[in-house]
Amino acid sequence: MQVGEKKTGFKKILEEGKEYYEIRLESIGGLGANLLGKMLGELGVKYLDVNSSNFSSYGSEKTGTPVKGFVRYCKKEKEIRLHSPIVEPDLLVVFHQALLKDEVVWKGCNEKTKIIIATDGERMEFPFFRGEIYGIDAQRIAMETHSRINVVMLGAVLKVIGVENPEVGEQICRDTLGKKYPASLQGNLEGMKRGYEEIRKLPLTDRNGSNMEESTKEDYKGRESDQLQWGYLTAPMGGINPRLGNTVISDLSPSRQGYIPLFIKERCINCGLCFSACPDMVFQFAKGKFKGKDMMINQGLDYYHCKGCLRCVDVCPVNALVRGVEAENERKEHFMPNQELLRLPKYYEKAGADGYITSESYLTEERMEGGEV
Repeated sequence: MQVGEKKTGFKKILEEGKEYYEIRLESIGGLGANLLGKMLGELGVKYLDVNSSNFSSYGSEKTGTPVKGFVRYCKKEKEIRLHSPIVEPDLLVVFHQALLKDEVVWKGCNEKTKIIIATDGERMEFPFFRGEIYGIDAQRIAMETHSRINVVMLGAVLKVIGVENPEVGEQICRDTLGKKYPASLQGNLEGMKRGYEEIRKLPLTDRNGSNMEESTKEDYKGRESDQLQWGYLTAPMGGINPRLGNTVISDLSPSRQGYIPLFIKERCINCGLCFSACPDMVFQFAKGKFKGKDMMINQGLDYYHCKGCLRCVDVCPVNALVRGVEAENERKEHFMPNQELLRLPKYYEKAGADGYITSESYLTEERMEGGEV
């Protein structure tokens, strides 16, 4: 099965002389970005008549931690000997709109870059970006088709890179998921198809609400100060790495896949099983009285750190914690970091550690051996 001979999308870019067509995936652990990168890599070799390579970058293999995926396509006769991270992608795929709060996620994009964002919004605010942005409500589609966000994003990617035959996406789903998860194959195929069909181009607006596509560079004269927060001028001084990865300051909400635990305080017997089962210690306890006895009382959970694994729902003996659809429960009383963390330095970044940072460590060999640390 091959795509037709007509050169469109990424093939046209390769024909015009570009050495590689490069895709960067920005995600959170648990959404399937690593698998999507593998599927796109195999897709290129098996069905798109190009050479391809892919690899991922991530820290601890835990749901909620940052994940980056890198995919390269080139002409079939060329051998890929480049294995570095993709700095200036032709296509950027963002698995959750909350990730855009960190400018590092879309760093390296230019006017030729296309961006796909998993979002339910109809407009995106991107100061000084003039490329094409596409939106897909991947979470809603995944929930409706009983599939995963990554297969929905697969369909969206195929449409944006110019693959005119979506059947190649169905075939790679069968190759990759059919044998391992046969019961969920039909839902995954439906999710991929809807991703291909429902991807839409979004209008660009700046912070003032102006349509970026209708404005010119002259409109931004005198507003150079807006660029400071996106550049090196606001980077922290000194030889430190502020990208702390998975810590108590990390917002884990982008890793949720449509469901959250709902706390019904009237049913709670304060047994503490939810606290024991939670991998991220999101439950808040305070001194109080229960049935006339002094004890620690469950105050509910901190959704800032909750990744929606629902282990607490499974272990609760009295159904004080039940599964709820996040879109139907937008008001969350505990959507804040712990009170002790409210005065954080502004330069902390939320996209996690980058394993390819090349700066030298401030812990020199001499200091470590000399016991100064």
